[in-house]
Amino acid sequence: MALSMEEQRILAQIETHLAHDDPRLAARLSALPRLRRRRRMRAVAAAVLVPALLAVLLVVVT
Repeated sequence: MALSMEEQRILAQIETHLAHDDPRLAARLSALPRLRRRRRMRAVAAAVLVPALLAVLLVVVT
């Protein structure tokens, strides 16, 4: 569900006030999506690398 133009304007105004009133909190909140993406990428990398390493070890051992 998309926000109306008025709702977008109000949200932008709230964001501006937050950045002015508490810049540290605003910076932490804006970093959340990047942290989630980074965490997800680490999980995917581990899910791919661990089985691949196990397969290599099985080939080397046998």
